[in-house]
Amino acid sequence: MSLADHRHALAPLGHLRVAINLGNPVLAQGNATSPHGPSVELATALAQRLGVQARFSCHDAAASVVAAASDDAWDLAFLAVDPARADRIAFSAPYVEIEGTYLVRDDSPAQRVADPDRNGLRIAVGRGAAYDLFLSRELRHATIERADTSAAAITLFDQQRLDAAAGVRQPLLAWAQAHPDHRVLADRFTVIQQAVAAPIARPAAALQALFAEVQAIKAGPLLGEAFARAGQAVTLLP
Repeated sequence: MSLADHRHALAPLGHLRVAINLGNPVLAQGNATSPHGPSVELATALAQRLGVQARFSCHDAAASVVAAASDDAWDLAFLAVDPARADRIAFSAPYVEIEGTYLVRDDSPAQRVADPDRNGLRIAVGRGAAYDLFLSRELRHATIERADTSAAAITLFDQQRLDAAAGVRQPLLAWAQAHPDHRVLADRFTVIQQAVAAPIARPAAALQALFAEVQAIKAGPLLGEAFARAGQAVTLLP
């Protein structure tokens, strides 16, 4: 059976409802009216192969996308694979890796990602982001200070003079370049594997067909070209 044979199961409203997380600028850029970037290009390709149109709803954080899954608000999304999400969401094999690391001030003693995990230190994170889920499991001493979005976490770090802001390397680097006296640590505390996501309640055969199509797309040039167009240097996965 082709992917189009599962059209009703994967797009029950006759179009593919796609959740785009604009809070991760590696995967998506633009605004709610005109999103663009690798997630949009991949969603459009999958919708075409399914034989329907893609309709996009934009979110400012991964946590919002995950919460919307409980309301059956989308058919397709792009999220980091994490066990905390597995009760609601099915994931394809990951197609790209991005790094989670820390933004600090130049005068911070931190040189490696292990350094901010100390008693009395405070780390800003975006609530429900992949690195929030990871650090919530792994940090032993530092205190996590959560903001509603990844961008808001950087603002919280800056305004309250926290000790570090956790996030995806690329937007942290962009912020540091625009704000003198800040730097991003060279190493990483986690590798975030991004995948295509669908509601776990969809029929197993339909999910299998969808994720097989993702694998077929991974074998071609679409993803590499999409990330290049977005100006994002990433590690694509086979």
